[in-house]
Parts: sequence; structure tokens; C-alpha cells
Amino acid sequence: MTSFLVGIAGFVLGTAIFGLFGIFLRPGGTDRLMAAQLIGTDSIAILLLLSVATEIPPIVDVALMLALLAAFAAVAFIKSATSGANISDAEEPRGG
Repeated sequence: MTSFLVGIAGFVLGTAIFGLFGIFLRPGGTDRLMAAQLIGTDSIAILLLLSVATEIPPIVDVALMLALLAAFAAVAFIKSATSGANISDAEEPRGG
């Protein structure tokens, strides 16, 4: 069972590598954030699988902290994107 879980963790790591290519190849900030969230989710899955495979429970705590940081990163990106739109609207010259 341990080798199966480690193999699945390796497969998920492979999908995370494809996500890295997405970060470097995508032009938009939103696409890059989605690729970064994919990598964060893959990292959480890998940590949880390795925690079960190696029977080291504290790894679950690390995975939960990574999930929390990923959620904060998404919220920070959304706040900066919406506040940036308001600033650019306010700086437009008015006619008249």
C-alpha cells in the first residue's frame, strides 16, 4: 500500500510540473494565479499522500497550513485586481 501511495504522489508531482509550465507560458495574471493554485493543490495532495504512506501525522499540519496560505493568496490577488480596476477608472481624464 505504501508503494502505491508514493506512486500516486509521484503522479501528482508530474501534474504539478505541467502546472509550472502553465505559469511560465500564460500571459495573463489570472491564468498564472490559477496555475499557482493548481500547484498549491497538488502540493497539498502530495503531502497528504506522503503523510499516510510514511505514517507521520505532522505532515498533515503542514498541508493544512499550505492550504490556508493558498486561500490567502487567492484573496489577496482578487483584492489587488479589483482595487487596481478602481484606480485606473479614477485616473481616466474626464471630458468637458
